[in-house]
Amino acid sequence: MADRVSFEWDERGGVTVVMDGQPQSHVQPDDPTVLVFEYVQHLALAIDTLPPGPLAVTHVGGAGLTLPRWVEATRPGSPQIILEPDAGLTELVRREIPLPRRHRIRVRPVDGLTGVRALADDSADVVVTDAYAAGRVPAELASAAYVLDVARVLRPNGLALWNLADEPGMRWAARVLATIRLHLPHVALVATHEVLKGRRFGNAVAVASHAPLPLERLRRDVARAPLPTGLREDAQLARLGGGAKPFGDEGEQSPPPPDAKGWRVR
Repeated sequence: MADRVSFEWDERGGVTVVMDGQPQSHVQPDDPTVLVFEYVQHLALAIDTLPPGPLAVTHVGGAGLTLPRWVEATRPGSPQIILEPDAGLTELVRREIPLPRRHRIRVRPVDGLTGVRALADDSADVVVTDAYAAGRVPAELASAAYVLDVARVLRPNGLALWNLADEPGMRWAARVLATIRLHLPHVALVATHEVLKGRRFGNAVAVASHAPLPLERLRRDVARAPLPTGLREDAQLARLGGGAKPFGDEGEQSPPPPDAKGWRVR
């Protein structure tokens, strides 16, 4: 494990967790509300559209536990479950970047598909899928079977979020969006303009729900985002998908990332 994971500290006191040569998380221990990776900002932006107060959040993928720390800082007392199969990574992160005191963050050493299947119906206000293996989203987390279980666990007005990394053209992401719509009919996509316009490999956040999305709030917050950010919804999203075919129960892993260090860092 030690040769696969490194912690790179910067001059501002932040630390990037790097695994298998890919940056996995950035944490600002003294202020967990500071979010450096652009896609994490977009995940937080979506969660902020939910009513104030604690939220029951399930995170598929742990790494540096950046988003759970942010949720605890902004919504104290939120019960959070993290499904992270790499117990060695979790142990290293806890040791190098300790969690805040009196948190309600619980890490379970299981993979996302197995862990979500074990959760109760209607048990989560938010389900965040942000898991990578060798820089790629595992196939099972893009599958129809996985989406079905996420939809089962998600409360009627909750949000399911996916961090999707794709090449220009976003053909793989379009198929994931089509798969999500099988069980969660209300879907939108948030990403920087250069990713949405196909100018580079990058991350986009899918936002999905059983209920209509808070699009007015999303539009307003996207317009205020630190980086030029766009929202695709309804007809715009349909054009992006171009009749993409949903994945079946096996899914398909995301395309490999480019060999350029820091491609997900602002």
